[in-house]
Amino acid sequence: MPVHRAMPVHEESVHEESVHEGPARAESVREGRRSYDAVIVGGGHNGLVAAAYLARAGRSVLVLERLATTGGAAVSTRPFAGVDARLSRYSYLVSLLPRKIVRDLGLDFRVRGRTISSYTPVERDGRPTGLLVGGGERRTREAFARLTGSDREYEAWQRFYDMTGRVAQRVFPTLTEPLPTRDELRARVDDEDAWRALFEEPIGRAIEEHFTDDLVRGIVLTDALIGTFADAHDPALPQNRCFLYHVIGGGTGAWDVPVGGMGALTDALATAARDAGAVLATGHEAVRIATDGRAAEVTYRTADTESVVAARHVLVNASPQELAALTGDEPPTPAEGAQLKVNMLLTRLPALRDTSVDPRHAFAGTFHIAEGYEQLATAYGEAAAGMLPAAPPSEIYCHSLTDPTILGPGLVEQGFQTLTLFGLHTPARLFAHDNDSVREELLKSTLAQLDAHLAEPITDCLATDAEGRPCIEARTPLDLERGLRLPGGNIFHRELSWPYAQNGTGRWGVETRHPNVLLCGAGAVRGGGVSGVPGHNAAMAVLETLGQAS
Repeated sequence: MPVHRAMPVHEESVHEESVHEGPARAESVREGRRSYDAVIVGGGHNGLVAAAYLARAGRSVLVLERLATTGGAAVSTRPFAGVDARLSRYSYLVSLLPRKIVRDLGLDFRVRGRTISSYTPVERDGRPTGLLVGGGERRTREAFARLTGSDREYEAWQRFYDMTGRVAQRVFPTLTEPLPTRDELRARVDDEDAWRALFEEPIGRAIEEHFTDDLVRGIVLTDALIGTFADAHDPALPQNRCFLYHVIGGGTGAWDVPVGGMGALTDALATAARDAGAVLATGHEAVRIATDGRAAEVTYRTADTESVVAARHVLVNASPQELAALTGDEPPTPAEGAQLKVNMLLTRLPALRDTSVDPRHAFAGTFHIAEGYEQLATAYGEAAAGMLPAAPPSEIYCHSLTDPTILGPGLVEQGFQTLTLFGLHTPARLFAHDNDSVREELLKSTLAQLDAHLAEPITDCLATDAEGRPCIEARTPLDLERGLRLPGGNIFHRELSWPYAQNGTGRWGVETRHPNVLLCGAGAVRGGGVSGVPGHNAAMAVLETLGQAS
């Protein structure tokens, strides 16, 4: 997910830096204990949040995680053989995690902000140039003027993001409260122009009303397209919901770097849950949930056996499709992911064709590639027609410029850097006939789009692992589906929802048709992103039934 582009972001220290070196230790279901107050299916970050809250409230809690480690998609790993680089392999930035959760659970975790919001290279009048946003108001204003020839676009930028900032301040605090109604949220926003632009009309209309420059329009639109395959003018507004979640985080819209990598968060959550008394059982795969609405039984498998454990409540930290499979209910409409995720380790940052910008600034925020407004529309049209985009749009950032602790001291001393690339408009359907060959083709064309703005090929900067292989890995939606059981590779589990109550959403947005089975994963209302919000809300729903909600 990208950094918010409105203005420089600031460091938000939560606790002192703590770099965690691995996932929580494996445990098993306690000998002789066959019943818990709550069984949580899935040990991703939302499941761990729920476990920590419930255990701290004195409830007995069991977490069943099918993989060998907790953390789900929010993990840090060393993907390159013999190389001391611990990367946030899947999820990689933090915005939607409320500080309330960090405080409530006493997490040993902090984030670090970036003074550069974004850099977008472009060729105009036959010369390489670009737009650098960040580093102070004067610098940003001058960058807009150099690119566009006047102050108009910069002033429009300020007005637009002042508007989204006001919405963020009013909407973000509601994410950890019972769902407001649509009218209640509208009254809380208290800005009819903002409500119309973000909640009622396609976001493309607001972008075109505010901005005239194609590149500036494209930079703004990207926040509506992260993991979301949609056109700027889609009347169903999936792009608006995506945009909203990207600009409300933390009440500011800032997207920050997790110190120590994303695994530092889930390791801290696992520690908090375990210290409060929760049992974290890895290598335990839940395969069935039986419930009468008051009591439930969860069947799980290990490498050796199949067993059953009883629970008053079951919280499912998995997709709505997985929930339906576990309970035997009718599955929801299939989801589809639409992104390419690439991790790289470089021996150095590449030089840019635009020599006016230091690469350490260009890659510190979000480096946009082929993301002009018309380029994004063209790429969407090509993908919707069943073709890979000829100019695949993507964006890059360098974690290690902000947080070098993810690299070993030797790599830091030699100047090594990480790059994370997130590609847009690549729906899962494009990979269905031959995932491996399409992945290779897409990666090649995506890197070619990046190379067009570099003074040297990115492959010349790649480090090699202990076996001499380039340090680069790519993941398609189908890879994410197979490895993490994300339906269709959708990083949000399904289309993002509006953050207000609708028919069937329940009081907290985590309820299912079974009163004692709750959905606490990204597919819950107000799910998506690394937030912990569904985990918090599911725990509050359970405690509320017990008269313990805070």
